[in-house]
Amino acid sequence: MLAIRIPRRKAVALATAAVLAGLAAPAATATPATATATKTVTTTTASYDPAYYDAAAGKTGTALKSALHTIISDQTKLSYSAVWEALKVTDQDPNNSNNVILLYSGISRSKSLNGGDVGDWNREHVWAKSHGDFGTSTGPGTDLHHLRPEDVQVNSIRGNKDFDNGGGSFTNSGGSLTDSNSFEPRDAVKGDVARMILYMAVRYEGTDGWPDLEPNDSVTNGTNPYHGRLSVLKQWHQEDPPSTFERNRNDVIHDSYQHNRNPFIDHPEWVESIW
Repeated sequence: MLAIRIPRRKAVALATAAVLAGLAAPAATATPATATATKTVTTTTASYDPAYYDAAAGKTGTALKSALHTIISDQTKLSYSAVWEALKVTDQDPNNSNNVILLYSGISRSKSLNGGDVGDWNREHVWAKSHGDFGTSTGPGTDLHHLRPEDVQVNSIRGNKDFDNGGGSFTNSGGSLTDSNSFEPRDAVKGDVARMILYMAVRYEGTDGWPDLEPNDSVTNGTNPYHGRLSVLKQWHQEDPPSTFERNRNDVIHDSYQHNRNPFIDHPEWVESIW
């Protein structure tokens, strides 16, 4: 579909109006496998100024990855404490403005229950912060494009595991699964997880004092600056295209916080072009 140029102010208004109209929240349980099997990745009509990606036009492979790195590295950085309030906006439940949607469990939980106790939600690093040892310092440790609200206990269960298919259920899983060395998110956010991991791999290339983060096909990465499994993440990206919730979140991060975008939400076809 051809991209339509929409002025930024109008784009923000459209995104806000969509939220107020009551977009469907991500499902609290796994989407049936038969439903995801029919999904295909397509380029959607832009809700941002397409000129943002002018420097990437016509490029593929490593040249495209390099161009996107330059584009999205122009960003405003948040402190780790500021992430709390930002997540209350980026992940607001479209059906209940007092709540946020938890990533892996799909639960809608009060914004006020952010913290570290049982029943609270905290800040989940989708690219596990130990994979590259960047902690919570300003930079990759505070980048909203891979930080999401999650139940404290579910966050602990995920830990720093790589992503892969398989495993067993657990309390408040919402359809997510885990085993000894990997974690599988619920079907409704598999693509979200993949695009967050691939964003991090493009944004952090080892040129600004942080590790060069890269995806690979392993589930035993430990503290290395790698995250897997790439083959599975690509499959999830294909089966679970960007949702309205995910696109709106990208707009809010760009317009109100970091002023950069996740290119794989805007241009899903670029995943295959680079990897």
